[in-house]
Amino acid sequence: MASDHAGYEPPPPLYKPAIAKHIEGRGHEVLDLGAFGPEAVDYPDCADKVCAAVLEGKVDRGVLLCGTGIGMAIAANRHKGIRAATCANRDMARFARTHNDANVICLGRRVLGLEQCLDLIDIWLDTPFSEAERHRRRIEKMG
Repeated sequence: MASDHAGYEPPPPLYKPAIAKHIEGRGHEVLDLGAFGPEAVDYPDCADKVCAAVLEGKVDRGVLLCGTGIGMAIAANRHKGIRAATCANRDMARFARTHNDANVICLGRRVLGLEQCLDLIDIWLDTPFSEAERHRRRIEKMG
């Protein structure tokens, strides 16, 4: 997991620590790759760290948080083998997994409430890839 400074924007609760605690509460280990406070950082650097951890097999999936989720997704999808999905509703989180086998979810602190973020993460973590031939074929075309 990583966020830029948006993960620590007021008002409380601070999203990044709350999301990490929620994921740990579900029985998953969280590898925290920053940021660690409200000081400005560049989101591509945060995305690069999570993508490296996924691609090296240090983690199974990644969670990225920025203002909208868009910047993180753009930065993450530059990495071959990463399928990062910005999710803003339950269907997006479900289809990101069933159709796209997304291995990174990107969320926006400035556009989603904390409870929405937690709900989307739960759906994304709980939803398996469909294994349908058409979806597998499309994913393979992306490399």
